[in-house]
Amino acid sequence: MAKNFQMKLQTLFLFVFGIGMAGCASYQPLPLDDKITLEASASHLMVDAKSLPFHFLSTHKFDPSDGWDMTEVAMLAVANNPNLILARDDAKIGHAQAFAAGLLPDPQVNLSRDIPVQPAPGVFKAFGAGVGYDLGSLVTHAASSSAGRFESQKADLNLLWQEWQVVAQARLLFSRAIAQENLLLWLTDNRNLLAGRYANAKLALNDGNLTSDAFNATLSAWQDISRQANELERQQLQTRNDLDALLGLAPGTDLKLADDEALGMPDENEVDQALAELTKRRPDLMALKAGYAAEDARYRQAILAQFPPFNLVINRTRDNTGVNMQGFALSFALPILNGNRGNIRIEEATRQRLRDEYQIRLNSAYAEVKRLVADSRLLTAQLRMSEAGLRTFDETAANAAQALAQGDLDGSGYAIFQSSRIAKHVEVTNLRQALLENRIALLTLLGGNFDTRNGIEERHP
Repeated sequence: MAKNFQMKLQTLFLFVFGIGMAGCASYQPLPLDDKITLEASASHLMVDAKSLPFHFLSTHKFDPSDGWDMTEVAMLAVANNPNLILARDDAKIGHAQAFAAGLLPDPQVNLSRDIPVQPAPGVFKAFGAGVGYDLGSLVTHAASSSAGRFESQKADLNLLWQEWQVVAQARLLFSRAIAQENLLLWLTDNRNLLAGRYANAKLALNDGNLTSDAFNATLSAWQDISRQANELERQQLQTRNDLDALLGLAPGTDLKLADDEALGMPDENEVDQALAELTKRRPDLMALKAGYAAEDARYRQAILAQFPPFNLVINRTRDNTGVNMQGFALSFALPILNGNRGNIRIEEATRQRLRDEYQIRLNSAYAEVKRLVADSRLLTAQLRMSEAGLRTFDETAANAAQALAQGDLDGSGYAIFQSSRIAKHVEVTNLRQALLENRIALLTLLGGNFDTRNGIEERHP
C-alpha cells in the first residue's frame, strides 16, 4: 500500500512539474544596436494616421509631398518622438505590473525522504509529502488586483497626456520656425536698407557733407539691425534642431514647412464648458484620479493585511517504524508587535498626498486657463492696434516711393520711412506669434482641440 502511494506521489509530482515547466517563459536575446538610427531625411517617412490617438490627427491626410503642415508635423512627432517611445515602454511595464498584481501565489509542495544509514530489522524508509497554500493572500487579492487595474489605466492616461504635450510642442516649434522665417525676411530687408544708408552716409562724411554725429547714428542703426538678424539666425537654427529632436530626426534634416493652417481659438462659452468638463478632458487629471484609486485600493489592502496571515498544509507521512499518518498543519502570525500598522500609515499618508496633488493640479489648470484667456484679450487688442498702424504704413508706401522718385523726399527720409514700416511688420509678426503660442497653450491646458474659425491670418512679406 505504501509502495502504491509512493508511486502515485511520484506521478503527481512529475505531472505538476510538467505543467509548471510548460507554462514557463523561455529566454529570448535582445542585443543592443550600436548604430545610429536617426533619420537624415524625412521625404520617405510615412505615418499610419489611423493608429494615432487623437481624432484631429487620425482623420488628417498625411501627405507631406507639398510641404509639412502643422498637423503633419504633429502626426510625425506622436509617431516618432523618442520620449514617447520610452513612454510606451513604460506603459507596457505598467500593464505587466497590473498583470502580476492579479496573479495568485502558487501552492507549495513539500517532499522529504529519510533513508536509514544502517538497515536494521523493523526500520523502514521514512517519507513525508504535503501540499500547502498561503490562504492569507486570498484576503488581499481583490484589493491588490483592483490597484493593478487602476495603475494600468494610469499608465495609459499618462501616455496619452505625454502624447498631447508632444502635439503642443510640435505646434509650438512649427509656429516659431515659420515666424522666425518671416521675421528674418523683414530684418534682412531692413539690414540691406540700413546698409545702403550707411554706405551713402560714409560717402557724405568723406565729402564733408555729413557730421560725425549723424554718421555714427547711421552706423549704430545698421549695426543694431545686423545684430538682431544674426541673433535671429541663431534662434532659427536652435528651433530647427529642437524640432528635429522632437521628430526623432537627425540634426539639420531638410524639412520644408508649409504654413497653410490656422489654429482656432475657442470662444469664452467653449472655454467655460471645457473648464466644467476638465476632469473628463485632461488625461493627466484622469491619470491622477486613477492613481488615487489605485492608492485607495492599496490602503484597503494594507488594512486587510493586518489580519493574521496563515498557511495551511495537508500532509501525508510515514515514520521509520512503518506507521503511516496523514493530517494538516496550520501556521499564522500573532499581530502583537507589528500588525502591518506601519504599512497602513504609509498608504494612508500616500493617499492623502495624491488627493492633495489632484486638487492642486485642478486648481492650477483652472487658474492658468483664466490667465491665458485674459492674456489673449490683451494680445488681440494690441495686435489690432498694430495692424491698423501697419495698414497706414503699407498704404503710404507707394506714395513714399513716388515722392522719392520725384525728388520730394530725399533718400535719408525714405530710408527712415521704410525702416519704420519694416519695424512695424516685425512688431505685428511678433504679436501674431505671441497670440498663436497663447492659443497653443490654451488648447493644451483644456485637453482638447477646437475648430479653426477665428484663426490667425498670417501675412508674408
